[in-house]
Amino acid sequence: MAFECVAYRDSKGGLHSSLEKATLEDLAAVLGRVGDEGGMTSGVARMIFDKRAEIERVFAEHDALVASASGSLTGSAGSGASGTDGIRVVSTDSP
Repeated sequence: MAFECVAYRDSKGGLHSSLEKATLEDLAAVLGRVGDEGGMTSGVARMIFDKRAEIERVFAEHDALVASASGSLTGSAGSGASGTDGIRVVSTDSP
């Protein structure tokens, strides 16, 4: 007898039994080959997936600092982003 099943496709068209597996496959594809013969790629993709909130927070803080520095360079006053209070952007001439 026929029955319905749920599967998820990754961006390459591969079928996966869970959304998480399809997402991990897409993330691994974005990363490319990591390590010898690409053996570390799935592990790195898993770490990124598991630490997504922390990674997104770090990028949000980075973007806020870049925006703040851009505002300082153009002379516009900015209130700063939350979580960046007390952080001062210093420009140096060193590489």
